[in-house]
Amino acid sequence: MILKGSQRGGAKQLGLHLLKTEENEHVELHDIRGFMSEDVVGALREAEAVAKGTKCQQYLFSVSLNPPETENVHIQSFEQALAAIEDKNGLDGQPRVVVFHEKEGRRHCHAVWSRIDAETMTAKPMSFYKNKLREVSRQLYLENGWQMPRGLIDPKDRDPRNFTLDEWQQAKRSGRNAGDLKELIQEAWATSDSGATFSHALEERGLYLARGDRRGHVAVTFEGEVISIARATGIKAKDLKARIGQPDILRSVEDTRKRIGEDILPRIKSHIDEARAKADQYKAELDERRQELAHGHREERVKLDAGQKARAQTEARQRAERLRTGMKGLWDRLIGQRAKTQKQNEMEALWALRRDQDQRQAVITAQLQERQTLQDEIRAARARHAQALREIHFDATNYRLMQRGQEPKARPSFEQTRPPSPQPLKDQNRHRLDQLRAKNAEDARHEDRTQERLRRLRENKHDSPDKGPEPER
Repeated sequence: MILKGSQRGGAKQLGLHLLKTEENEHVELHDIRGFMSEDVVGALREAEAVAKGTKCQQYLFSVSLNPPETENVHIQSFEQALAAIEDKNGLDGQPRVVVFHEKEGRRHCHAVWSRIDAETMTAKPMSFYKNKLREVSRQLYLENGWQMPRGLIDPKDRDPRNFTLDEWQQAKRSGRNAGDLKELIQEAWATSDSGATFSHALEERGLYLARGDRRGHVAVTFEGEVISIARATGIKAKDLKARIGQPDILRSVEDTRKRIGEDILPRIKSHIDEARAKADQYKAELDERRQELAHGHREERVKLDAGQKARAQTEARQRAERLRTGMKGLWDRLIGQRAKTQKQNEMEALWALRRDQDQRQAVITAQLQERQTLQDEIRAARARHAQALREIHFDATNYRLMQRGQEPKARPSFEQTRPPSPQPLKDQNRHRLDQLRAKNAEDARHEDRTQERLRRLRENKHDSPDKGPEPER
């Protein structure tokens, strides 16, 4: 699973974010350890209060655990991952909060640790925590037999369409998907060989080439948002200038926005509004189905939890009745029968706990499959509506060229010009995975050799010859 961590403060803000139900269909508090409070916000505020006695500003360590989209991951796999994270980063025994989120048919986990050691009133050092999380992530993929992402095998092969939080928020303001925005710019770059063709290809996709405030190349969306070309494509600034020229000759962002408002917006706004109205209507229908499905799933889980709780109480009472009291209980202690009964009760309680966990996991898995089916429909609808908007921008480009007296040059087949993603061959993937396994095995052998040398040194120290006769007294 993919692990992303950060050091931070803002206990109350993080607690409210973890409990947010507007973007998450299901929010489940899995574990609170080492805090007096039994709710998320209260626990994190405790960590903040303890940190007041130190100079530490980033007193929380937050990690998100995202399993592969196509895998059904049991709760025990998440707990093993949390244990590995604690072991690698020296967080064993530190207070923590664990929350599960379900969104768009996917289940992921958020864990937050307090970095403050209450005994020494110092913060746990988090040096190289990104590298350590990457090592844990690789090990989880290998142990569970999941298909490892290319970017985790080799950072150079990571998906260039990955986006940061700022890029996601920017895309959300403009009503688009952040990955789609970067992909559109990369398509335009792949289908162009000069500044003119690149600008034209961007306009086909509703983006407009401009000069940024820092004299860099940027793309301005139809809604006026500014996106860095270099960051979206991963191309160096000097390579951008070599192909599309210096940014000084381009319009500024302000002038580009004026051009959009004065020249293009009036002609295509009505068409875009109509397309978005249809999209919003269909989206509202799908969202209503999503809410009904989430409500039904929530009621089913509440009913399951209530049934499991009642059964657990009944079974606990039955186990307690096996322990006799009075003289009979004393006799059971003397002959060892009470110890046997307690051992049996412990085993049955552990079995009942695992049974309930498996039963709940089965219900969650079935619900996720049902939700993923609906999510496939939502993705297909998004793709259709996005394509409709792209076709409108395509027509607007042709119309503007005709207004200038130029022959339309927009290619109607731009949808097919998507650059092929650098999918490595299976043999290459297998070779890299073998290299990782070999490296782990070599590290283990090196550790064994180190321990063997230490053992020999200790034996030599204990068995060393006499240093000479004792001095006379």
